[in-house]
Amino acid sequence: MLPGDPNMLLSYVNLKLRDYYSNFEAMCEDLDVSVAETEKKLNSIGYFYDSERNQFVSRS
Repeated sequence: MLPGDPNMLLSYVNLKLRDYYSNFEAMCEDLDVSVAETEKKLNSIGYFYDSERNQFVSRS
């Protein structure tokens, strides 16, 4: 289960991507969570997935 708070979710997802997964889709599949829903929550706080860096980054 992923954290409900978007800021905690950001930290959790980036840690998982850094330490365990080669890409966001693989992480979502393995954890059985929605790619679209997770991305929507992180986009709501201004973070977007950067596939080259394999992490969510701010576009500000």
